Amino acid sequence: MHTNYDKLFSIDTSNHGIRSDQFKHYYQYEATPYPHLYTLFAHFSLKSSDHLVDFGSGKGRLLFYTHYHFNCSVTGIEMNKFLYDLSIENKSHYLANFPEKQQTFNIMHLQAEKYLIEQTANVFYFFNPFSLHVFQTIINQIVSSVHEHSRNVKIILYYPDDTYKQYLQNETPFHKINEVRIPGISHINPKECFVIYRYQCI
Repeated sequence: MHTNYDKLFSIDTSNHGIRSDQFKHYYQYEATPYPHLYTLFAHFSLKSSDHLVDFGSGKGRLLFYTHYHFNCSVTGIEMNKFLYDLSIENKSHYLANFPEKQQTFNIMHLQAEKYLIEQTANVFYFFNPFSLHVFQTIINQIVSSVHEHSRNVKIILYYPDDTYKQYLQNETPFHKINEVRIPGISHINPKECFVIYRYQCI
């Protein structure tokens, strides 16, 4: 649990040295803490056949963590050019250290709502990267993709915004299936948790 993953992967995904583009509907980068990822994936497993998409992937921490541990395909969507460039540099270091990792590893520089949902994508991660308006647009695109290419999909919210949760519960076919709390932290701040939703259609 206390592995120094940045050192292991030869990357830097810290919250230091961050520049923020001033876009009204997009929020500043903050990486999910590694111990929190450990807790999440102690309760939520991925398969090598899964394809995880991280909206607002920043320097790529979640991508490297899941690609390494689960050998699944990953895609990062990052609109901030500075963060995107850093994540591409991180990716080159990571793949040089682990050339045997064959699953797809993509990072795209674009606004999240402009990402064309791939038919293989089935797990979507959000750490409050943007406003509810953008979130709604992306969820609608995910639902449309599922209608076109039938599959079961899941959404993971970290530090979930109440408006995100209300929208998913009240206006979409997604259903809450789990809430993963952070030991020693969630009882102090209930928002320090992961909430997982599923849209099961097959």
